[in-house]
Amino acid sequence: MNEKHSPEAEHDSNPLDRRAFLKWSAAVGGTAALASQLTFGFDPIDSAEAAAESGKWVFAACWHNCGGRCANYALVQDGVVVRQKTDDTHPDSPDYPQQRGCARGRSQRHQVLGVDRLKYPMKRAHWSPGGGNKELRGVDDWVRISWDEALDIIASETKRIIDTYGNKSILTPRLAPSRVLNALGGAMQSWGVSSAGAWPQPSALMAGNLNLSAPDRMTYRKASLIVLWGSDPAWSSAGDPTYNYLQARNAGAKFVFVGPLHSNSVQVLADEWIPVRPGTDAALLLGMAYHMIDNNLQDQDFLDKYAVGFDAQHMPEGADPKENFKDYVLGTYDGVPKTPEWASEISGTHPRTIRQFAEEFARTKPAIFIGGAAPARTQKGQQFVQAFLTVGWMTGNVGLDGAAVCNNYHSSASYGGSSLVKPGGSGLKSLGNPLFPRGGSGYAFGYPEDTDFYACAYEEMWDAILNKEFTATVRGKIPCDVRMIWTVTPSSGGNALNQVAGINKGIEAYRSVEFVVSSDIVLSTRSKYADVVLPDTTPWEDEAGGFLTGNPEILFFYSQVIPPLYEAKDCGYWFERELAKRMGLDPDEIYSITPQQQTFNQLAGASVIKKDGSGYEPLVTITAEDIQAMGVEGDPQQGRITLSEFKEKGLYQVERSPGDSYTFTPGIAFREDPEANPLSTASGKLEIYCQALSDKIAAYGFSTLPPIAQYNPPIEGYQATFEDWDKRVKGEYPFQMVTLHYMRRSHSVFDNITQLRKAFPQGLWMNPIDAEELGIAHGDTVQISSPHGTVIRPLIVTTRTTPGVVILGEGAWVEYDDALGVDKAGATNSLCGTHPTGQGEEPWNTTIVRVEKWHGPALEADYTWPHRVPIKEA
Repeated sequence: MNEKHSPEAEHDSNPLDRRAFLKWSAAVGGTAALASQLTFGFDPIDSAEAAAESGKWVFAACWHNCGGRCANYALVQDGVVVRQKTDDTHPDSPDYPQQRGCARGRSQRHQVLGVDRLKYPMKRAHWSPGGGNKELRGVDDWVRISWDEALDIIASETKRIIDTYGNKSILTPRLAPSRVLNALGGAMQSWGVSSAGAWPQPSALMAGNLNLSAPDRMTYRKASLIVLWGSDPAWSSAGDPTYNYLQARNAGAKFVFVGPLHSNSVQVLADEWIPVRPGTDAALLLGMAYHMIDNNLQDQDFLDKYAVGFDAQHMPEGADPKENFKDYVLGTYDGVPKTPEWASEISGTHPRTIRQFAEEFARTKPAIFIGGAAPARTQKGQQFVQAFLTVGWMTGNVGLDGAAVCNNYHSSASYGGSSLVKPGGSGLKSLGNPLFPRGGSGYAFGYPEDTDFYACAYEEMWDAILNKEFTATVRGKIPCDVRMIWTVTPSSGGNALNQVAGINKGIEAYRSVEFVVSSDIVLSTRSKYADVVLPDTTPWEDEAGGFLTGNPEILFFYSQVIPPLYEAKDCGYWFERELAKRMGLDPDEIYSITPQQQTFNQLAGASVIKKDGSGYEPLVTITAEDIQAMGVEGDPQQGRITLSEFKEKGLYQVERSPGDSYTFTPGIAFREDPEANPLSTASGKLEIYCQALSDKIAAYGFSTLPPIAQYNPPIEGYQATFEDWDKRVKGEYPFQMVTLHYMRRSHSVFDNITQLRKAFPQGLWMNPIDAEELGIAHGDTVQISSPHGTVIRPLIVTTRTTPGVVILGEGAWVEYDDALGVDKAGATNSLCGTHPTGQGEEPWNTTIVRVEKWHGPALEADYTWPHRVPIKEA
């Protein structure tokens, strides 16, 4: 595997020649065809079945972090993918729904087979050891190189940097370091909370092991009221969640949505929409609490028995009785009653609406109170979570059938409880990072008191590089010296430069280090600013196949659809072993088992819940012939389905029905007997006053937090839009911006797909009242500026957003124009500032901006923009 050979020899030896690739390009319609139609590559099932007579349907991975996992089949004819289809494995029904693909999954072959797929290893034209002309990162030309040269460069630069500056000089942003780097002594890792926002620590320390997941989807149908606060499952949780919620609505539940956007979920499900300004959710909740307390609507018996900290008579041992939640809300000691009028001034929600909502919520049982992640992705986001849990617990909707107070988003939206079907372990031994022993990007779930790690929060990465220091939690600021950025990761890996706040600062940081290496399937932002880029394979090209999990009722087993295109290589197993050889390491110590063996181990260990719900049993029947055909080691076994059936269908879904053995309601045992089933909190009860949470947040070193829910204005929150808050004089940045999960992309993935660009324009949403006041109209190109950067985008005037709040979809691939000083693509992180807070969560939804008409060069529609094809072929 380490032979020397030319790029031409590599190209010639590849089983996929240029002619085959052109056939695939023709099959997916070509760039011009994509710009003129929006078919998304799926066909009606009847025509798909007819086409399959001359081809084979293969279950294909849809591997993106969209919040769902759906069925995706590729029709392969003569080695060419000609169609896709989605789930047709069983009739669709509310109890046993199909796992249908969305517009993104329907565009998968345009991503895998796109004209902009990276074909060869490349280096920057003006790169040289030590960096060369580093200012040209992002704008330099690319030069094709061989895999041998690419591996030699990476090995040489890695050795040089480690020998000169040490392992701590290599940063792996938002990724676990490579196994090779770990074997060499590790690298500086990054940590924090992205999707969950501020939820982890309040959940762990206020509720303990109560399990703040939602109830089972069948249990939703028993609820009288369902509140989704800051949640938009129709766009943020792909798959079946919206359909599941619809069944609850059809069963009689009333739906109330709270948030600044009249979303697609609101349009489909809501009986009532309650607008609230971004970052002010805690104030609205406190106003609700005041109305409940003032009218004695709280479930006092529940609070007295199951919680601490609500009032002076039920404070935890050692706490000052005056610091209880009730007296704070009433203003007993600070002189500021948190009335609905007080809350309205901050949140923008009418006092009458606050009272009516509080009244209805307090009087309705069973109710499911669902807190989304968006309000927690704010600076000081913990205060929202504290207030949300407290107000939810005030109603006593815990441990009751059809009730819950929970955090629910992403793949768990509308689902609760343990997975009913799951893969086994891969058998690959861990090879941890010596510089980050606890490891993992979820470091903010605990351990800020550790002193044996070397890692910085996501929000501090760019500052750490530029300022040469970072916050090491309880140790305070410590020095660092980053010389290399490493983003060699599988194709499903992160795109930190695009997806972490402060892109402009990030570009400056990228241009300051000595070496940047990346792997990718296309020239995304993380690779555009690199020195050496490696062409990775996609899961469609993985010879061993693999598994994907989504909602707890399904398990997907995908197969190889096509062999690797051009010179694409697996940048996990293959790359790491080849690099290990050049670094003087034993590749068998880096990867001790093959991908095929790992897949087999997951198959053999896959389990499914027994039909009586009493435990788990093997999922897959594996024969001796199966083991021989896979070329792996293992033992035959009996399971619920055969391996051939699992591979052909590509999924196993547990069939559900009302009253089955799999239903789940969180907190029942605690509700029935809190003495026998205490929570894992310090008090054994729900902690409305939680000193442990306050101490933990302080230990992270970014901000402080009172032990009870309070409202304190966040940095770049609503109050920051005013030059003078007391006189209500608007300031330089009078609008709040929300960074919306958008159907065009899964975060930044798919933003290169022409048909999705055309179907879902990347425009700034603004309320007509604001547009008229500014003298701008629908379709105008506008300039959006924040204290951190400027973007230009077309204006979409709509009543779906509230006055004073503008909406921009997150994840657009930044197209920074150095001459104009603007990002033309509308990447939200060009506008979001780096404000490390709490437990290292990223505060995207507290961003303030100014909007004005753009008077520069015309902005062409981005679906007409050329693809990023780094090396043009004759």
